[in-house]
Amino acid sequence: MRMYDIIMKKRNGGELSKEELRFFIEKYTAGEIPDYQVSALMMAIYFQKMTEAETYELTMAMAESGETLDLSDIRGIKVDKHSTGGVGDKTSLALTPMVAACGLPVAKMSGRGLGHTGGTIDKLESFPGFTTSLTVEQFHENVNRIGIAIMGQTADLAPADKKLYALRDVTATVDNLSLIASSIMSKKLASGADAIVLDVKTGSGAFMKKEEDAFALAEAMVKIGKSAGRRMSALVTDMDQPLGNAVGNSLEVIEAIETLQGKGPKDFTELVLSLGSEMLMAGGRADSISSARQQLEEAVQSGAALRKLAEFVEAQGGDPRAVYDLSLLPKASRITEIPAPKSGYVSRIICDEIGSCCLMLGGGRETKESTIDLSVGFVIHKKIGDYVKEGESLATMYSNEETKAEASMERFLKAYTISEEKPLPAKLIKGRID
Repeated sequence: MRMYDIIMKKRNGGELSKEELRFFIEKYTAGEIPDYQVSALMMAIYFQKMTEAETYELTMAMAESGETLDLSDIRGIKVDKHSTGGVGDKTSLALTPMVAACGLPVAKMSGRGLGHTGGTIDKLESFPGFTTSLTVEQFHENVNRIGIAIMGQTADLAPADKKLYALRDVTATVDNLSLIASSIMSKKLASGADAIVLDVKTGSGAFMKKEEDAFALAEAMVKIGKSAGRRMSALVTDMDQPLGNAVGNSLEVIEAIETLQGKGPKDFTELVLSLGSEMLMAGGRADSISSARQQLEEAVQSGAALRKLAEFVEAQGGDPRAVYDLSLLPKASRITEIPAPKSGYVSRIICDEIGSCCLMLGGGRETKESTIDLSVGFVIHKKIGDYVKEGESLATMYSNEETKAEASMERFLKAYTISEEKPLPAKLIKGRID
């Protein structure tokens, strides 16, 4: 078998076999196929696209290109949740302890943020001493003992995806449905969960800007997971404005804690309850969405979900007192209100620009080597549909450097459109796919 023949077959619109895809992934991961040939194949796939069968076989080859986690010694059905990323998306921080408090084990691998989207691990490191550098044995022990553990992805998990993504990123071949779906699902399948709940974002702050593209991606990933024998469901959700009010690592931790106290923003609370209900259903802990939702609400009202967060933080080296005393979390030295330039209704927010404003303050990383300032960010007071008076605060900005703050505020204001007419309300959950 030759890579040249595989490239030519796909270039001419042919369907690649399981054996051809396995050959390509195995040899490329081993360093036996050069980048220039794989770049050619990626471009051929970009233009000719892939069938469902090809997408599934590519995903499985990538998932099995390195180690796969065996979670069989963790009691119960293991349910994972994945979000395609957005601005202010601190869902895992509130969702995982809430679900664990309902008796469903959460064994989750998460990543760090890059660019305008934040990472769960970065946010969790707002807790002093917290670490996700667990051994596999510690990871399993924590899930069995307290019902929850989150660790960083190991280098040996789906290594083909890491190599392919880096190449796609510099060859303008990222934006292909099959390649995106296989990238996400290869890591999820290698992580060993029995069931996977997907949160596929759409809008100006999401990777998939168009709603129809988000639905197509969700459907593709659900099909891949089901073909691999996993229980699957997906929600397509709005990211045309930041989720909740807080954007920035420690600020998002605070909002997640407030949500576990029953005081969270309406949209964020609704999303957490909706995703949590999907997880409890997939894990066999509820036989209907309504009973699942009731369990989650009771976990919040009783304080069990908040206690579970404190247990989780302590088990991973963090200071559990910070769950109850928010002053122990990182704090910015400068607090500035961002005034509205005129009166009217907020009709549009360019969501990814808000993420970029946080990045400018130091709240994200532009390269993998960047150091994050965990204390900076925004708490947004006016969202789409809200009326604002001239001079009234659109948001509170938390910063540590004056020059960065001034540039970030200027960009923040450009992300807002204020109009005379009130816009129609956006639907948070666009649809469900199972």
